[in-house]
Amino acid sequence: MIIFGSPGRYIQGPGTLDRIGEEIGRLGKSAVLVADDVVDGIVGGRVAASCDAAGVALGRLTFGGEITPGEIDRLFGALGGERPDVVIAAGGGKCIDAGKGLAARLGAEVASLPTIASNDAPTSHVYVLYDEDHRLLRVDKLPRNPALVLVDTAVIVRAPRVLFLAGIGDALVKSFEAAQCARGGGRNIFGGRPPQAGLVLADACYRCLRDHAAAALAAVDRNETDEAVERVVEATVLWSGLAFENGGLSIVHSMTRGLSAVPAVAGALHGLQVAYALLVQFLLEGRDPAFMEDHLAFYRALGLPCGLADLGLAAPTDDDYAVIAALTLQAPHARNFERELAAEDLVRAMRALDGGQAPWSGFRPS
Repeated sequence: MIIFGSPGRYIQGPGTLDRIGEEIGRLGKSAVLVADDVVDGIVGGRVAASCDAAGVALGRLTFGGEITPGEIDRLFGALGGERPDVVIAAGGGKCIDAGKGLAARLGAEVASLPTIASNDAPTSHVYVLYDEDHRLLRVDKLPRNPALVLVDTAVIVRAPRVLFLAGIGDALVKSFEAAQCARGGGRNIFGGRPPQAGLVLADACYRCLRDHAAAALAAVDRNETDEAVERVVEATVLWSGLAFENGGLSIVHSMTRGLSAVPAVAGALHGLQVAYALLVQFLLEGRDPAFMEDHLAFYRALGLPCGLADLGLAAPTDDDYAVIAALTLQAPHARNFERELAAEDLVRAMRALDGGQAPWSGFRPS
């Protein structure tokens, strides 16, 4: 059967933060804002003023910085018996996932308020939990997607450029993962057969980024919003989220299991990890030289990683390659590929990427 899921309401544009109280009022009479100290300083006052004007009672909790089961327990305990109707999760992917985890404990609605566009966590119903050493522990799911996603692009463009770039990397991969999931007969994140809408959104997301990513990054460098920024943010936050949940994932996101287990790479932004992993998947697919040259040129123009050294691992060892490959193939999405892969396939592809300017030269999928 086909299953399609999405957020209840998506709002994007400069200045939209000031209408959050009105939007939360559609969902309930009370809310709690979860944000770290920096993000609270950026949006907390405006959220509080907007909620007050709308008659929404607002509490505030400080996110500790890591999304672990212990952090969810701490946030839940800090409520002291209060049960807000809505959890407003503000900031980046970690804090938004922490807000989702807290909302799951409470049975509350989720309102995502991203202050960066580094990934598509704001729209999705999944949240990733890590252990205390930042190794991926498990992926949990909300009963449904966030009820509200509110993206103030005037806030987004003031964040560091690398975060915007990571969002481009995270979104860029979805078209190719959805295609492999379909070819491999895989299921999407909802457990259903991917609808055509998921594939269409994934392809549109990719095309938008190829057309507008460079111009959007230039605007971010100026801390300005323009049409390129609006299009790219819609692609990286909304379309990317809809694409991966409905279209499905494959080798690219499976590689985050392995990459996060190598200390030198574990701290790299998720979007940069998966951008690198897409090049690995391309080699495994047997893409032709012209295709590889085109994508490597695009990566270099934007500053996306082309090898493990760009993620912080300058001299990978045999053990590093082996760990990344083995853990990648343990991920459930690794089965969503057109053929069965062995660890040595991934090792050969990673070595090829680390080997020089023409990684496709001499590489043949097994």
